Amino acid sequence: MPWPDATGGGGAASAAAETAYLPPVREPAAAAEQTAYLPPVREPAGAAEQTAYLPPVQPQGAVPDGWFREEPQQASAAAAAAETAYLPPVRESAGAAEQTAYLPPVQPQAPAPGAWGTEDSAAAQTAYLPPVREPAAEQTAYLAPVPAEPQPQAAVPGPSAEYSPPTLGGNTLRAVDPAQARAEGRSPIIDPGPQSAILTAALGLLMAGAAAVGQWALLVPLIALQGLTAAGWFRLNGMWPARQGIVLAFAGALVADGAVLALDRTYAPGAVIGTLGAWVLLTLVLQLRSHADPDERMYGLMASVVSAALAIVCTGFLGADWQPVTTGAVAVAVAVFARALPLPTPASVGVSLAAAAGAGIAVGGLTGLGAGGALVGLAAGVCALIGLRVAAYDYPSKFVHMTAGVALPLAAAAPAVYLMGRVVG
Repeated sequence: MPWPDATGGGGAASAAAETAYLPPVREPAAAAEQTAYLPPVREPAGAAEQTAYLPPVQPQGAVPDGWFREEPQQASAAAAAAETAYLPPVRESAGAAEQTAYLPPVQPQAPAPGAWGTEDSAAAQTAYLPPVREPAAEQTAYLAPVPAEPQPQAAVPGPSAEYSPPTLGGNTLRAVDPAQARAEGRSPIIDPGPQSAILTAALGLLMAGAAAVGQWALLVPLIALQGLTAAGWFRLNGMWPARQGIVLAFAGALVADGAVLALDRTYAPGAVIGTLGAWVLLTLVLQLRSHADPDERMYGLMASVVSAALAIVCTGFLGADWQPVTTGAVAVAVAVFARALPLPTPASVGVSLAAAAGAGIAVGGLTGLGAGGALVGLAAGVCALIGLRVAAYDYPSKFVHMTAGVALPLAAAAPAVYLMGRVVG
């Protein structure tokens, strides 16, 4: 078969050859009748001009020019030149070379992770590293599982979780948030320390000397004790400022003092109990008139009642004889001071109680109580340690140590001193 030429004649011959064995197409007889009355199709005047530059339509099934030629690149280049013959030439801006004259040369980018060639670079980087050896399963088969490490928490200075013994320097640290301190496992007990112990001992010795002089002399340190008790209890419960509650409790103590001084010592218990009952009723009425939340009103009621009760109970020193008052005050001073010594907790408690009993025996021999002074001193010492422990609870502050830590040991010992004095006397 001859090679087809560029004019496309060979393409028509091949098309005829391809359709040589196809059956002839016969037009239906009604086709001419259907189009007999249609107007002739007239082409617009500018149709030739619009299609002048369009490429020639190749007959269907014809082989395109240059299909079997040996120079396909030259034919494609000629077709590309014919397609872009009527496009405007592209002119480069004059300053393009000047704009890129000082740019750094483009460095070839490193291959992306996982691309060809990264294995060689990774091998080159780790060529000199020692091989990683996993521990043998037999070596770790019988080892206990390693627990997960807890999250590190902020270091907050404070006492240990156990009840720590007192120190000479005192412990004035206090947690801002007691709930957080409990979550950290810290102990809520912070002892008042030696400073408050010295103040308690000084106030106790002052009351002991004033009781030997008379009731009116005892009234001065007793009023100071009642004021510290009222203020310290509210602050110990986290209620500050609580001026109305402090004033109410202190007023009840003054009323109890006046009632005991106005009556005979025989009627001192009735005067103290009557004042306490009246003040509880007054506190209840005042709290019912409050517009606070029910929980806050109940909390304020309990704090006010207890503060007034402790301040009024201190009047027991004024209603007792001077012998048990002097003996009990000295015993409290000695017990609190011994408790502040840097000793272990069991030893510190034992030494404090022994010192209180010894002080009771010594002072009881001077005041005429004799061996009964040991019972008064021991009872006063036990109550003093209870009051000291209460003042050290729930992360107290330095202000609590200087108020409740000073007053509560003496206030808690007042009923014991009165009762033991009546028993011994």
